[in-house]
Amino acid sequence: MMWRRLIICAVLFGGLLALPFYFRKADGIPPVEADAERLVIVSAHNKSVRDEYEIAFRKHYKAKYGKDIILDFRSPGGTSDIVRYVEDRFTAEFRNAYTASGKEWKREYADIFRDPSSNHPVRKAFLASNVGIGIDVFAGGGTFNHDRLAKRGYAVDGKVKERHPEYFVESSIPATFGGDVMYDPQGRYYGVVLTTFGMLCNRDRLAELKDPTPPVRWRDIGEARFFREIIVADPSKSGSANKCFEIILQQCMADAGNPEQGWYNGINLLKRIFANARTITDSASKVVRDINIGEGSVGTAIDTYGFAEVEWSKRIFDGKSNVFYITPKGGTAVSCDPVQIFRGAPNRKAAEEFVDFLLSIEGQKLHAFRMGTPGGAIKNSINRPAIRRELYAPEYRKFLFEPDYDPYRSGADFTYRPQWTGRYYSLLQMVIKSIMLDTHLELQRAWRAIIAAGGPEAVPEAMKYFNALPFEYKDASKAAKSLRKTAEWSAADVAAVLRKWNEFSRANYIKAEQLAKEGK
Repeated sequence: MMWRRLIICAVLFGGLLALPFYFRKADGIPPVEADAERLVIVSAHNKSVRDEYEIAFRKHYKAKYGKDIILDFRSPGGTSDIVRYVEDRFTAEFRNAYTASGKEWKREYADIFRDPSSNHPVRKAFLASNVGIGIDVFAGGGTFNHDRLAKRGYAVDGKVKERHPEYFVESSIPATFGGDVMYDPQGRYYGVVLTTFGMLCNRDRLAELKDPTPPVRWRDIGEARFFREIIVADPSKSGSANKCFEIILQQCMADAGNPEQGWYNGINLLKRIFANARTITDSASKVVRDINIGEGSVGTAIDTYGFAEVEWSKRIFDGKSNVFYITPKGGTAVSCDPVQIFRGAPNRKAAEEFVDFLLSIEGQKLHAFRMGTPGGAIKNSINRPAIRRELYAPEYRKFLFEPDYDPYRSGADFTYRPQWTGRYYSLLQMVIKSIMLDTHLELQRAWRAIIAAGGPEAVPEAMKYFNALPFEYKDASKAAKSLRKTAEWSAADVAAVLRKWNEFSRANYIKAEQLAKEGK
């Protein structure tokens, strides 16, 4: 009896081990060969994108080198979580390498070795090293985060421009577009796809409103008619959400004609948008899903998420989508989603080949073409606009996931000015968190009272308190500095600053609610 039980257990155990390989085959992903190489990629991309990358790149790599390769994806969370993870890992690995060489590690070196402005020997030692964190590539996450990691020394020159100079011409991948960088001049990151921001609307929810007119500009979703109808993502958890809010702020600055007034107008528009929020999600992808199921009328959206929901809605509703995507007039900035190779990449050759593949026409088709079209995705359309302009030529247009959509055209009426808000990207995250998210109850109650009193024009005193800001644009540099830890400025000091902004705003919202109820 015992031997029968052992045989049964062995068969069951063998079957359990075989399940992953069976399902990989069923998913269209072939079994891994015994001598396969490995490429480690950290990314917040969803499983659909990861699967398409693996299927296409393994096929490409096998055809070129005659070897199989595993794409080992690591996903410690959203983009903000990835950045923190990378920062912590490089700090630990460099400290270990530094002390292993017989040198003493001092606490302040943790800031010095990654400081782009430092000329300290510790910084020089890091840049001269090949210290790595066991990860080859960082894919996706937005220009701000890639630029930040690159400047700290974590990313290295991928040398794509040396191998393929023909990619980096105005007719293919421009150096900049609309004021935003499409690739790093030093080769430390390269845009793979384009990203624009807009709004996804639910037809049924809009129809239920007293004024069902769809929004046209960003400022429209700050109107009282959208109270508790908007869905947004928390920018402290979603880098793409924060980029969207930065674009809204930039448009307000451009409309005002000067950054000072535009900052005031923009931050207060964001206040009204968050006051109108029915739901604040922890990811940008969840915003569009909630809009699709009717949780709200309008949600801020990345173009690719918006178009993906439109496509999914068509499948559900027999070809007629219940949602539609809007590119705001005058406020559609084009940015890129990059890829970069990390210092000390364990498989540098494969990392370079992966980046080359993503930027090739073959890789660009994978992103931009509909599933099932020549060169398109196998299992799920990725629905990401190509960065290479060749893909928008007439011969390719019929294969695109949105044949009439060209980000290079839609973003032509907006110029991103990095000197206005680029250096305040992290500051904006914390401003929104401290004066809009952590005080959301008071913010929304004040806005509800103002609406009930007849709107902003009817209660000017209440609006004065509602619009009060903890600091002006001219003090933004000082505010940003107050959020950075140094040897002289501790985490407790940073927390005290945020608490001060929070208490200032909460008190003003309470006062605004009181005045609105008094008709003032």
